[in-house]
This record gives sequence, C-alpha cells and structure tokens, in this order.
Amino acid sequence: MIEHCCADMAREADLRCEAHPDAFACPDTLIRFEPKFLEYGLVVHDGGSASREIRFCPWCGAALPPSRRDRWFEALEARGIDPWEDDVPPEFEDGRWLREEAAARTTAGEGAPGAR
Repeated sequence: MIEHCCADMAREADLRCEAHPDAFACPDTLIRFEPKFLEYGLVVHDGGSASREIRFCPWCGAALPPSRRDRWFEALEARGIDPWEDDVPPEFEDGRWLREEAAARTTAGEGAPGAR
C-alpha cells in the first residue's frame, strides 16, 4: 500500500465510485494515481482517459515523489519482458516492484527517495 502525503490526497487518490467503474467517467474523480509508476495526475474530464501529471499535492502542498515510469520500463527490460508483447508480472502492475526495489536499495545502503 502506498502512503500518500495527506488524508485528502489519500481519499482522492484511492476513490472508487460504485456508479462509475471507470474512474475517468466519474465526475467526482479528481486525481488519478498510478501505483506502478508512482504517478499522480489531475483527471481531464473530456470523455477520454487523459490526466495531467502533478508534482505537488493540491491540498497540503507537499512535493510528490518523482514518476517511476522510465524505471518501470527499464526494470521490465532488464528481465527480458516487453510490456507491449509479453505478460507483465502482477508485481509490476500494482506497485509491489517499487517496494522490492526500495528494499534492495536499503539493503545495499543506498536509500530509496520517494518510495514510501
């Protein structure tokens, strides 16, 4: 489970609407959080699935962790996995890979900035 910067962000990032299974169709959805990339974005309600990446929390002003999108692709490539052609392991879909990477860095004495 990812620990968000504040209660407001946690509420918005984890919002699941019973009436709208697709978050982009829900008018109450403000924030898109993509755990596998550790990305936060403002939802663009234009009928599609667009969002605009944000770097600071709109409620508490805290700096949000940097996106791990590039690192995600690098980690899959290092394992010989093509995300466009191959099945992506479940730990790479829900953010578990970030915790495993952070644990490896901590074990190596590097620390893990941004991973909570």
